[in-house]
Amino acid sequence: MLVYLSKKLNNVSKYKSQEVTNYWIFREALIFACCYQMTDNWGEIFRLSARYSGRLSLIIYLICFFHFTFSFIKKKSSEKLKNSLIVFCFLHYIHFIFLALSVYLNDLPIIPLKLTGGFIAYLMILIYPLMINMIKKMIYHFIFYYYVGIVFAATYLSRIQGNFEGANPETFHFIGLGSIVASFILFTILIMRFQEK
Repeated sequence: MLVYLSKKLNNVSKYKSQEVTNYWIFREALIFACCYQMTDNWGEIFRLSARYSGRLSLIIYLICFFHFTFSFIKKKSSEKLKNSLIVFCFLHYIHFIFLALSVYLNDLPIIPLKLTGGFIAYLMILIYPLMINMIKKMIYHFIFYYYVGIVFAATYLSRIQGNFEGANPETFHFIGLGSIVASFILFTILIMRFQEK
């Protein structure tokens, strides 16, 4: 599945990275347009947009992790990885805009302590694509992928436990959490096996 999605994401590798990014930003616009057609309440429009754009971000994150793992194994930088990270950065910040507007328009409570982990993840997502070529120590790359993945997992776990106001547990939350855990296990095994050789 990840291999198929990765090919879809980078089908555009024959095009410039700007065109790749535009292609996926258009997908975000489609999400917003569909949500706009579903309801005439702006708070609900942005809530639904944040939900579905967040799911798209998760898929792109898993593709980035996939490319990173095989880039690490082959010991060479990957153009596909860089393109995927740029797309992830843009899409996740569009998601952040949807989320912020949803919180504002729906008067949802903000608990600073709970937001700290997510805020750090957003900063890392913004900075990492710009600095990927400057980071020489592999541990910092691992910190990025595992930390962001843990934040995603914690978000889905909270939704499953019903800790998010206005977000009831759904099948996708279990699928999302399971995908992250499975990716962590699979990619960690691959990386550790490579290091043992």
